[in-house]
Amino acid sequence: MQEKRLPIIGHLEELRQRLIFSLTAVAISSIFCYRHAKGILDALSKPVEKLVFITPLELFLVYLKIAVIGGVILASPVIFYELWRFISSGLLPQERKYVLTFFPFSLLLFLVGGTFAYFLVIPSGIKFLLSFSTEKIVPMISVGRYVSFVGILIFATGLVFELPVVVLFLTSLGLVTPKALRRNWKFVVVLIFIIAAVVTPTPDVFTQCLLAIPMLILYEISVWLSFLVWKKRTT
Repeated sequence: MQEKRLPIIGHLEELRQRLIFSLTAVAISSIFCYRHAKGILDALSKPVEKLVFITPLELFLVYLKIAVIGGVILASPVIFYELWRFISSGLLPQERKYVLTFFPFSLLLFLVGGTFAYFLVIPSGIKFLLSFSTEKIVPMISVGRYVSFVGILIFATGLVFELPVVVLFLTSLGLVTPKALRRNWKFVVVLIFIIAAVVTPTPDVFTQCLLAIPMLILYEISVWLSFLVWKKRTT
């Protein structure tokens, strides 16, 4: 019984060390981000003229939220490296190849999606929402809710832009075929517009199309890349 427990204990000990390294990197990065939290908040709040904080603690908590989220983002290379060191020993050579191939593209597409949301989706969405204000009804946007709103939208758009990586990964595993992707194109179009309507914070068609059109382009690119991967897989 003792011989069976030792590998498990060793595995848990390695996990503990990886977590300690990752949390240390997050803590150091969070301290750095907290020192620049005001500048980060100014950059995030460019689409609006003014923000307010309703409770005495709200702005301080927003700075902490920015510090933690920013710390995780800055420390992500360390986190992913430690995660890779932990799981790589349990992967087959072919699975390692897939991870090492698709992960850089996945990270790049997530950053592109977040950037797209920051520069295009968020400004247009905020402009639409604030257009309902009148001389008697003026917007007073809470800084806490605004940061949460922007953060969720950037994160959701980044995930949406992962579509090509997901399609290629499933094609590489043989779970999806290019013919199936092409055959179900009409259903995918409907699904993309539904996702765009859910992800975008505003009900206007312009903002939804602003997100749906890149998704359609990404899907079309995914289909062609899937053809290439499938052809290589079957030859």
